[in-house]
Amino acid sequence: MELLLETVALFSLKLAYETEDSSPILRDDLVMSDYEREVFGLLVRRGDVDAIQFRVAHCVGLAMEALGGAGTPLGRELHRLSVGFGNARTIEQLDAPLIALKDYLKDIQ
Repeated sequence: MELLLETVALFSLKLAYETEDSSPILRDDLVMSDYEREVFGLLVRRGDVDAIQFRVAHCVGLAMEALGGAGTPLGRELHRLSVGFGNARTIEQLDAPLIALKDYLKDIQ
């Protein structure tokens, strides 16, 4: 799960900050420091669903802003998927919405 969380953060931050004329954002970039696999791993081991959702919501919010908000077609779908992720109450319930978020963010890169 930690890898999936890190990937969702990475794809979100790529949408928010990456431009055509800049270097690509990588997992070891400074912007990813709060969203590294180890950070998410600690939160998963603690079972801290709220903290995981907070971190993911921050990244997805930045991506949403880059897409023009929930009023755009891409933004509406991202919003729908993020609501599903935010509704999870246990670590196990995060899996399916997290995979959907990752797949969607990958598709719209």
